[in-house]
Amino acid sequence: MNAPAGPGSDTATPDAAPEQPHRSGFACFVGRPNAGKSTLLNAMVGQKVAITSDKPQTTRRAVRGIITRDDAQMVVVDTPGMHKPRTLLGERLGDLVRSVWSDVDVIGFCVPADEKVGPGDRRIAAEIAEQAGRTPVIGVITKTDKASADQIAAQLLLLSEVREFAEIVPVSAVRQEQVGLLADLMIARLPEGPRLYPDGEVTDEPVETMISEIIRESALDGVRDELPHSLAVLVDEMGPREGRPENSPMTDIYATIYVERDSQKAIVLGRKGSRLGEVGRRSRLQIEKLLGQRVYLSLHISVAKDWQRDPKQLRKLGFDPQ
Repeated sequence: MNAPAGPGSDTATPDAAPEQPHRSGFACFVGRPNAGKSTLLNAMVGQKVAITSDKPQTTRRAVRGIITRDDAQMVVVDTPGMHKPRTLLGERLGDLVRSVWSDVDVIGFCVPADEKVGPGDRRIAAEIAEQAGRTPVIGVITKTDKASADQIAAQLLLLSEVREFAEIVPVSAVRQEQVGLLADLMIARLPEGPRLYPDGEVTDEPVETMISEIIRESALDGVRDELPHSLAVLVDEMGPREGRPENSPMTDIYATIYVERDSQKAIVLGRKGSRLGEVGRRSRLQIEKLLGQRVYLSLHISVAKDWQRDPKQLRKLGFDPQ
């Protein structure tokens, strides 16, 4: 009879590698306006969940993107750009950002590679240290595709002087360079925990809000620099078209674009309504892709005078105090 294999025997079964714990939690990107936060969020999620524009202060909501992997699920919140507020809307957006970074497990502090670190960046870093002092902060140098190697190296040095970061990572969302590394570093700082959302979900944004944002993104394209801050969009009515065959459904959507002046209305409308028609066409194509069916989109322009400073108008447009 053969003797049983001992601990040193070649036939001993090796110990199985310990299973890695599943991590889940919340992260956020913060920074001044036009720092590339929304583009980075979309790149990390792998599809578009936040609208983007070259106009500063495009993001007005805390948009959540959900990254799901076998070993983790991270909910990344894209926040509006931080700046000195000049309107009631600006104050409320600043309060929104502060409420977000107070509740997340890790913060990504974003600074563009092609713009010098300035007083605004230092002010935001100081606020984070004061209000979320124990939360790990990763410095993120965005838009490296727009900068030279020397510029990136200089930015790394400048950013390291702003505060002590857990890590500093240069990324290009456009080229998908080091986006995966950034996700790994952020996920490593999440607590152990189960899934927070079902597999396959990439955002928890209400569909009406996503449609409003698609329309606003299209309306922002090509307008004058002072107009973007005055643009808001609200879906007034949305529902299935009655009498359509089951294999060819259609959704009817009625939405209003709000501006603050009659002169702004004329800009959005364009010559004989040509610009509004183009906004509707581009929006409809994206909304059809989002909904997976044909869409009838009716757009109306309304003037809500100084809505950024009016509490009642802000409430109507969904900017309630946090």
